[in-house]
Order: sequence, then C-alpha cells, then structure tokens
Amino acid sequence: MFRYLPWITIVLLLVGCLVFWRLQPWLLYAAAVLALFALTGLYDVFQRKHSLWRNYPLVARIRWVAEELHPFLRAYIVESETEGRPFNLEDRAMVYRRAKNVSSVEPFGSHLDMDKPPYEWLAHSIAAQHPTESDPRVMVGAPGTSQPYSTSVFNISAMSFGSLGAHAISALSKGAALGGFYHDTGEGGVSRYHRQGGGDLVWELGSGYFGCRASDGSFDAAKFAETSADPQIKMIEVKLSQGAKPGHGGVLPGEKVTAEIAEARGIEIGQTCISPPSHSSFSTPIEMLEFVARLRDLSGGKPVGIKFAVGNRWETLAICKAMLETGLRVDFMVVDGGEGGTGAAPAEFLDHVG
Repeated sequence: MFRYLPWITIVLLLVGCLVFWRLQPWLLYAAAVLALFALTGLYDVFQRKHSLWRNYPLVARIRWVAEELHPFLRAYIVESETEGRPFNLEDRAMVYRRAKNVSSVEPFGSHLDMDKPPYEWLAHSIAAQHPTESDPRVMVGAPGTSQPYSTSVFNISAMSFGSLGAHAISALSKGAALGGFYHDTGEGGVSRYHRQGGGDLVWELGSGYFGCRASDGSFDAAKFAETSADPQIKMIEVKLSQGAKPGHGGVLPGEKVTAEIAEARGIEIGQTCISPPSHSSFSTPIEMLEFVARLRDLSGGKPVGIKFAVGNRWETLAICKAMLETGLRVDFMVVDGGEGGTGAAPAEFLDHVG
C-alpha cells in the first residue's frame, strides 16, 4: 500500500483544494496542477505497458526522467574535457569554434594526462618546413579507366539520405564543393540533396542496389548506366560490408519510405524495403571482380572500388588471389573499421562484430 502513498496524497490534496477553494481562490490553480498529477497516476495504475508505473504510480516516472537527462548531465556536468566517447568535450568545442570561424587556439598546456597510457603523439622534426599551398591528391583509376579521378586525401565518408536529413546532406555536399573533396552518398542512393551542394560524389552500391534497383531487388544495369552518367558522380563504391554491422542486412519499414527517399532509392512510396546481407549479383571473389569490371564499363570508365570490413583473413586474401589469377582489378579499396557508425544496427554488431 505504501507504494501508492504519493499518488493517494496528491488525490487527497486535490480533494482538499476543491473543497476549500471558495475560501482561497488560488487553490483552483493548485487544483489544476494536482489534477494533472492525479490523472497521470490513475493512468499509471491501469496501463499494462510498464510494470513499474503500475506498481509505483508517479514515483516510477522519475527513472524515465533520469534516463532522459542522463546524457546531458554526463556530457556537460560529470565528464571532464578529455572524457566522453566517441568525441570528448574538448574535441566538440574545437569543432564548434572552427565551424563558426572562431579562433580555436588555447593558452597554457594540454588537458591530456601525458603520463597515463595510452597517450598518442606525432614525432616532430627539428628542421620543420614552411607550409605550402599545395593540395595533396591521389589519382584513382589511372591507368585502366577512361575517367580517372584526382581525389583529395581528406573526404566525407558514407552517410545516406534518410539516416541524415535533407539539410545535413545538402550542407555536406556544399562543404565538399568548397573544400575540393568528395562526398560518399552511402548506400541509400543519390538523392537530390547530394547533388544540391555541387560537390563531387562517390556513389555507394550496397546489396539493396538503391538507385539502380529492379522491381525484384536485383541489379538493373540500365538504371545504373543512366544514373552513373551524371558528371557529378566521380567514382563507384561497391559495399561488401561495413564496420558497424558486418554481415548484417537491413529493413527500411514502409512508413519511413517518404516520397524523397523513394525517389533516391528507386522504390515505391510506403513499400518496406529489404537489403540482404550479401549481394545477389555475385557470390565469389572472381564474380565480384567481374561485376566491378561491368560497372566500370556501364559507367563509361569511371573508377570502381570496394568497401569492406576485414573479418576472416582468408577471405581478404581470396580477393587478392582472384585479382592475381584473373588480372581484374578494383580501382580502390575502402577498409571500414569496427568503430564505424550507421543509421541503425543491433547493439551486438556495433560492439562485438567486425
């Protein structure tokens, strides 16, 4: 009975306010507030979704409030400047300042404990050189392709439209154009917002073949050739797996497939969309290399590479062996680390696979 005591107390106070409000009119305002809490407690008693709410009406909600506040209290009050993952407060503050063109230099010394492992540093040279205005770049696809691409050593990794909103994708594309580097589309297809900023694009093809997908979910060569002809698309990246969820497919519920997402992915509005764990166009390393060569031809000679998270060592060596045996090559490889993120992945895959 004691677990209902807070709720019963509020109900009794509400009754008292309603009885004596003629003596003190301000009690009506108190009654309105108490009525809100009383009704919430009544709902808690009769609902069947949360057993804690039912057994401890009103009081149990403190736990949910604490869970909502926990990330903010931890990030801004509990943690120091150098704690926190994946980016600590000091790193975030530096990004904020630089994004607003505010000076990010700091006085005094480092906040890091240099005597506590693991401490990482770069070894400097006594004979330091003057900085140059050169833009370090790497030529991808030459020789062997008719449209090689000179890529920056600093680029924007894969993030799909849908996982990120329209404003974020558009801003990233505009940043890529201003910085002279490419923006990977992610496996969600090439959206209008990827094109909007005018930056160079790398079109990522996952097992769902979004943007060049047939009605049965297989690869559509004609759609691929049409989309890849866009001069803004500089390279093609075939995603075999990713560090955040290697070997795991995905399901996009139909209620999340809006008109814009359907347009980018080449699927119907409101249709549940499944990305299988592996590609349907190939099943062996040699077949994969043949598929890469086919994409290169269909795209008019643009560089085509693969993205994968290293799992079994022999599988990676099998790809290398297939290249030696066939003479077929990928133009680049993207090795995705286990610390990578994604729009949606099971916690077991995020923490312990790849």
